[in-house]
Amino acid sequence: MLCCRPWVLATAWLLAGLSSAAAQGLLGAPADSAAPPPAVLPPAENAPAAPVQPGSPTAVVKPFYEHAGLEVDPAQRGHFTDPAKSVLDKSDALRKSGQGECLDPNMALDNAEYDEAEIDKSLKTIEAVKGDAAKVVVAFVVSGNPHRLEWKFKKVDGDWKISDLLSVTGEWALSQYQCE
Repeated sequence: MLCCRPWVLATAWLLAGLSSAAAQGLLGAPADSAAPPPAVLPPAENAPAAPVQPGSPTAVVKPFYEHAGLEVDPAQRGHFTDPAKSVLDKSDALRKSGQGECLDPNMALDNAEYDEAEIDKSLKTIEAVKGDAAKVVVAFVVSGNPHRLEWKFKKVDGDWKISDLLSVTGEWALSQYQCE
């Protein structure tokens, strides 16, 4: 016998719909989607963005969009854990040896040209946390070209650390670089 309260099912259905709509707004509609996207009302012009919670994965990502090239700065290495940290450390060693560069200093921007005003205007983030793992998907437009990146996190000693950075648009992952 199936017995559920209608409000439980309605709440679950509503939350699933909101999550799907939010993800579609940031990630685009699925390629095989035949149905038109659901109507979404645009936010009010001057509506404030939801505040970023201190210590959250989104708060860790935010400075990388305020200062271009921060991800390859050795002073920022405390924000990373393996496998990303190992790749960044190997890149530093290669640079110090005088044998060249391994990583583009503009990875957080998907190696796009840095246009602070354009990025600030179009930057959108969505965060998902599940236990000791999290993702922050970042979307922005530069020169009319959309870019999407996924920052992966692990909780280490109570702090969120970046474990990988993937470009959905450029189809690369920091963890896949061989800096040797």
